[in-house]
Amino acid sequence: MSKFLSTKYSTSAFNFGMLVLRFMTGVLLMSHGYTKLVGFSEMQNTFYNFMGLGSTVSLVLIIFAEFFCSIFLILGLFTRFACIPIIVAMGVAVFSVSHGHIFSTGEKGTLFLTMAITILLCGPGRISVDGMIGK
Repeated sequence: MSKFLSTKYSTSAFNFGMLVLRFMTGVLLMSHGYTKLVGFSEMQNTFYNFMGLGSTVSLVLIIFAEFFCSIFLILGLFTRFACIPIIVAMGVAVFSVSHGHIFSTGEKGTLFLTMAITILLCGPGRISVDGMIGK
């Protein structure tokens, strides 16, 4: 029981925890990006127009963040760089598209934003391509 109440952790537990966080964040986010990638032609004219870039450009940027950066996140390759587009995309989703409603319509975006910020701050862990090549 005292182990559950302790604030100490082992390096291997931290690395495994980061693997689980990276993998699940990447898989869940990639499924959202894949849906947008497959339905690109239907969504390109009706997607949210961020900062006047146009709905097609905004959709391409979201697909890059959600699908391709998620692949890097799962592998743990260029992890911190891959988190930045995800953070920007989820920030836009939460604060612009959902109007800052973090507990209702922006709930998923808030969770993804929080997970990406955590990965950015803590790093990928040793069980990653970045960790194995010593970055």
